[in-house]
Amino acid sequence: MDATIGAKLVEGVNVLGLQVTSGQLQSLLSYMDLLKRWNKTYNLTALKTDEQILAHHILDSLAVIIPLRERFASLETLRGLDVGSGGGLPGVVLAIMNPNWQITCIDAVEKKTAFIMQVAGVLGLKNLKSKHTRIEAYDIEPVDMVISRAFASLADFANLAGQHVAATGSLVAMKGHYLEDEVQELNAQSNWRVEQYLPITVPQLDAERCLIYLKPNTKGN
Repeated sequence: MDATIGAKLVEGVNVLGLQVTSGQLQSLLSYMDLLKRWNKTYNLTALKTDEQILAHHILDSLAVIIPLRERFASLETLRGLDVGSGGGLPGVVLAIMNPNWQITCIDAVEKKTAFIMQVAGVLGLKNLKSKHTRIEAYDIEPVDMVISRAFASLADFANLAGQHVAATGSLVAMKGHYLEDEVQELNAQSNWRVEQYLPITVPQLDAERCLIYLKPNTKGN
């Protein structure tokens, strides 16, 4: 890979205030290589250039690391699901950056979950797994975090995936920007509501991004 991409990754990581080991940097770059190499076979991304993949996929996923760490700071380990993971975003990046997090990437397309298992093997990520299933059909004990990136509307995400969130856990949506119509739909069609809206700045990407934390409705809320 062009050395300038490595430099841009380091620059982005520094802007985000992340402490990253040389091994983690190499894993992120290797993951980018795997995405490009297997894209035609697995249909992983519509993006073609290194710069696009770095900004829209890698840095976009890295930008949520610190907010998520702060959210789950009380946990020594974290069990998380990445719903509609596709080529492993943000799940692979979360696993690379947080060795104490156990991440399972969920996707309904088998070749994409096969790719994620290949990534886990090549990069030696023992904390990364994938599961070929639909999230509503997945049989698993509730987890600390269920996250999605451009997976579905807030209402659909909550209705399909909310059942897998532990009582002390969080349902987290990575979105482009806050959509009031989605929030109204969430309130009308689900038993969940927005707990917190957090704008996110992604280095080298001129676009709005945010994290939306959802919580179940309870009496009095």
